Amino acid sequence: MLERLQKVMSQAGIASRRESEKIIQSGRVTVNGKVVTELGTKVMPGNDKIMVDGKRIEGQKFVYILLNKPKAVLTTLNDPQDRKTVASLVSDIPQRIYPVGRLDYNTEGLLLLTNDGALTHSLIHPSKKINKTYIAKVSGEPLQEKIDLLRVGIELEDGKTAPAIIDFVEYDREKDLTSLRVTIHEGKNRQIRRMFEAIGSDVKQLKRIKFAFLTLDGVKRGGYRHLLASEVEELHNLNK
Repeated sequence: MLERLQKVMSQAGIASRRESEKIIQSGRVTVNGKVVTELGTKVMPGNDKIMVDGKRIEGQKFVYILLNKPKAVLTTLNDPQDRKTVASLVSDIPQRIYPVGRLDYNTEGLLLLTNDGALTHSLIHPSKKINKTYIAKVSGEPLQEKIDLLRVGIELEDGKTAPAIIDFVEYDREKDLTSLRVTIHEGKNRQIRRMFEAIGSDVKQLKRIKFAFLTLDGVKRGGYRHLLASEVEELHNLNK
């Protein structure tokens, strides 16, 4: 299957597509021995001989990472304000990988990263309804009838939420915080924080502990692990 040259370069970990385009236009890329500068050029990955600065690029290798994201880290690859990003936590991985969905700046926990664009698209598509589970520590002791509103769905400015599964974990009397296990399958921006704001509760801490069947077991804060082949296969099976 023919692919755009800049896409193949990006998938091989050379640079982002935009940066790959600049590399092509600067005359640093050859395809089967000929310099290519046209951005519309298409190639056959694994068949055509593509070289950048005299070095042949390898075929695409898919990488699947489970990261335990700390607080105060952006779910992006770069930041104009030079804040810490998840890219810095996986900088030793040669392939260019991207987050599957997002965790906001002050939310920690399980985040997947991969260069498998097809899998990413399927995992975040609303129709798949893949469960994500969080531990939310909220101020005070929310009334049961308020929590029940979230269990049936609550109206936000961008629409009504789907019913959430919410279980009580514990109440810390000293800190006046209630810990709740919250499971949702949607991906609205800052959804859990806004859900609790809608019932008058403030989320003080939020951590994602589960994505589908994947958990943080054995992965320390700021660390990561590669997914097992069986786990990757199971993720693909979620979309069948």
